[in-house]
Amino acid sequence: MGKIEITKGDLLDQDVDAIVNAWNRNIIPWWLLLPQGVSGAIKRRGGHAPFRELAKHGAIPLGGAVLTSAGDLPFKAIIHVAGISLWWRSSERSIRDSCRNALALAEEKQFNSIALPLIGAGTGGGSAEAVLDMMRDELTTVSFGGRIIIVQFQKDEWKRNGASRPVPPSQSA
Repeated sequence: MGKIEITKGDLLDQDVDAIVNAWNRNIIPWWLLLPQGVSGAIKRRGGHAPFRELAKHGAIPLGGAVLTSAGDLPFKAIIHVAGISLWWRSSERSIRDSCRNALALAEEKQFNSIALPLIGAGTGGGSAEAVLDMMRDELTTVSFGGRIIIVQFQKDEWKRNGASRPVPPSQSA
């Protein structure tokens, strides 16, 4: 088992080989969906390529994991997991299976580091605290020798307001 770190920030800003995207198992074509959360950020910053690749795999079984390129993002790959059901809900099983299968894929591809969002929190309906506890517990059981980062999303105020850079405190409104 690798070292597990917990941090607050943006998943897409982590210095890792691969990131995990909590995708749903929806059968609606990717181009008809309006991605939210991590998927939306990947689409905005990384382009459409990862989602085109993902579409070739069809519906992902609940808890399953699929590897794609990272598009224009600086990672070796994105691992998409089906952490929420067709009804947009997560369960303990879907969260644990998603963690286990993502790390198995990362180990198979010999990645040295991976960052995961809180799978099943937010859109999936799980509380951040409960999801973090489940993920931490599950990730201690997997055989991945690399660095594992669980990222609790925290959007900077300046990004939320659409600025291209932080505004010094003296210039804040």
